[in-house]
Parts: sequence; C-alpha cells; structure tokens
Amino acid sequence: MEVSLSILTIDYTKVKEQLMPLSKELKYLHLDVMDGHFVPNISFGPAFIQSLRKEFSLFFDTHLMMTHPKQYIEAFAKAGSDAITFHIEVEDDPMELIQQIHGYGIKAGVAINPKTDIKKLASILPHVDLVLVMSVQPGFGGQGFMRDSIHRVKYLFEEKKKNNYTYLISIDGGISNQTLPLVSSYVDLAVSGSYVMNAASPMDNLRNLKNIL
Repeated sequence: MEVSLSILTIDYTKVKEQLMPLSKELKYLHLDVMDGHFVPNISFGPAFIQSLRKEFSLFFDTHLMMTHPKQYIEAFAKAGSDAITFHIEVEDDPMELIQQIHGYGIKAGVAINPKTDIKKLASILPHVDLVLVMSVQPGFGGQGFMRDSIHRVKYLFEEKKKNNYTYLISIDGGISNQTLPLVSSYVDLAVSGSYVMNAASPMDNLRNLKNIL
C-alpha cells in the first residue's frame, strides 16, 4: 500500500516549497479537480497540473469531480496525468469514457460517492485500473471519515481477489493515523490531504501514515 498525497489545501503560493520535501517520501500525487457544479467548490485545471509536471516525476492521479469530464480528458491527459479518475454518478456510458482515457495511453479510474450503491461498479470492474472510494462527501477537505467505507473497500477487495481483477483500490477522505488502520488490509492507495498538509509538521504526519503501511 502507498500514500497518495492530496494537495487540495496546500498554499498555492508556495506549492514547490511545500511539496518538494514531501515528494521524496511519495510515489503518488492525488490531484482534485473541482468544477463548482458536481461539487460546490472550484480548485484548479490542466495548466496547474502541467506546471507541477515540470517539477515532479510522481505518478499523477487526477481525480475529476466534474459533471462533464468527457470534455476535458484530452486536456488533462496532455497536461501530464498518469491516471484520470471520473465519477460513476455523472456517466451514463462509463465504458466510453474508460476507452477515451485509455486512448491517451494512461490509466482509467472510477470514483464513487458514499451514498452510491457500490455494486453499480460491477460491470466496469474488469476494465478499470483504479477504483476510488470516497469516504467523505466530495468537495471539501477536512471532513470526518465515514465508517461505512470500510465495508465498501472490503467488497472491492473480495471482488478483485475472486475474479482476478487488477484494479488498484483507493480510498479518499478523512484518512489519518487513526482511520488508516481500519482499511489498510483492503486498499492499495490511501489518499490523505488535510491530515498531512494542515499539520504543524507535514513530514511527521506523512511518515506516521507510511509507518502503518
């Protein structure tokens, strides 16, 4: 298992300064793109990701919290994303979007909100590279972990094992040194944002998570 760092709450005037030391402890960077429609918040776009790509060689997992992701796949792929994750709630034809993402030679992920039936993903599990379980309502950092998420990642873990699927299981929301042990047996990626980025010592808190792995 690996920690994937979300920088949603980073000081955008000091991105390189704050992220560079942490990046030496990381393989994955989680990039939350919000459109102000699917979620009531706006974050950043392809230009910001492209600027990060010039500085960092981490795996960029771009998480599109957007109502119309299909229109922006090309831009985010060309900006340097290694994977693009869309929400199952906004796509009537998820396979078309998965194929579009794969067409750029990058990995395709699907995210699911806490109130969406996890079995809605069943038909596309053989085709995705990553499944992201939201353990908070998406849109803002700093929310508390929703314990129902434990059963959801366990379901994905069991389906993966039973069917020899290859997707990574990721969880995002309220991940800290207290909540990570609850899901560490079932997930491949643990996305953490506020617990690390808002800490008095981000490096110490990042290492706290890595010590659980």
